[in-house]
Amino acid sequence: MNILFIHQNFPGQFKNLAPALAARGDRCVALTLRVKKPTDWKGVRILPYQITRKPGDGVHPWLVDLNTKLHRGEACMIAATKLRDSGFTPDVIVAHPGWGESLFLRDIWPQARIGLYYELFYQANAADSGFDPEFARADDAMATQRIRMKNVNNHLHFPLGDMGICPTDFQASSFPKAFRDRISVIHDGIDTEVAKPNPDVVFDLPDGGQVTRDDQVITFVNRNLEPYRGFHIFMRALPKILRESPDAHVLIVGGEERSYGPAAPDGQTWKAIFTEEVRPQIPEVDWARVRFLGKLPYDRFLSLLQVSSAHVYLTYPFVLSWSLLEAMSCGAAIVASDTAPVREVIAQGETGRLVDFFDTKALAKEIRTVLEDPQMRSELGRRARSHVVANYDLTTIALPKQLQWIDSLKKSSAGSAEPWDFKT
Repeated sequence: MNILFIHQNFPGQFKNLAPALAARGDRCVALTLRVKKPTDWKGVRILPYQITRKPGDGVHPWLVDLNTKLHRGEACMIAATKLRDSGFTPDVIVAHPGWGESLFLRDIWPQARIGLYYELFYQANAADSGFDPEFARADDAMATQRIRMKNVNNHLHFPLGDMGICPTDFQASSFPKAFRDRISVIHDGIDTEVAKPNPDVVFDLPDGGQVTRDDQVITFVNRNLEPYRGFHIFMRALPKILRESPDAHVLIVGGEERSYGPAAPDGQTWKAIFTEEVRPQIPEVDWARVRFLGKLPYDRFLSLLQVSSAHVYLTYPFVLSWSLLEAMSCGAAIVASDTAPVREVIAQGETGRLVDFFDTKALAKEIRTVLEDPQMRSELGRRARSHVVANYDLTTIALPKQLQWIDSLKKSSAGSAEPWDFKT
């Protein structure tokens, strides 16, 4: 069949699905902002689209988000029209609607079956909203109205998607029932043959040293170091962690840009803000055991997870990171926040250790406990990997389900979704 992927940063969540479809003989094309000229990748033809219209001034602050999505939707529609006029007619369109790109695709191809990657439905009084009062917005008194407007994009997509897919039960449960009933929960998948334990791993440190599995290594990973993924909590626990674990190396991975939540104030970075906050509490000899590694290439990232003695994962009630499951697949002992998305994959004392997100003392204590008990550490890592292999393995679990979902989508009736009832 002809399959069109839509994702502003393709392949994104479709990095395994798209090549698998191409490999089995489907003709796969993708529209994305990521490339500047047409290219081919693993059997997928990737075509660019460009945003040429500039957002107008004077837009209400609550409409800025939707305004940006409309610009992307318009630009993607123009590229889709050209693709249609060139003779390409997709049987199936698979899109991530989060950036608005897929808003007008039904107008271009009325008979195509559209599958949407539903990532999260924003909630004013639940999940991540209001979870961390330290970073409350100045306009939080109007959070309900602001978030309702942010969800307009979700509402507009509801009648467009014939079927939906979502990686976790927690994320799927954020959607209203009318959405939820058409969403299949299928994770993106973890390649457990790549992300696997390596007892002989050696990780090179930026100062020329090395660590192995014989060392005590505490790892912490964010895409970008920020409060949504608990960077502030980890940093505030760091003085106690270093005092109580004098032989441990602390390796921190992440950029200094913004992924989720508010940007750091006054042009600063969250890394700089929280480093400055805790640095006076840490002696120079202990600070020398802390390394900020920035962003790592994937092979180095896996080596980091393989060498980890205690991998710390903290998150608001939000989208679950691939990095947690990859760490589990590598056999790392996990110390994680006791928040809803984490509880879906971590059972306390079985596949990891859970602590209250805000309790820095408990976090330091759990890390020390894991470091000081090699048998516990080994058992936690072994059971964590077994859980990922049994439930999230790419080859045997996730990808077959994704392919089955695509085939079911092809058999569905195009435009079968009902218009969204705003009273629901």
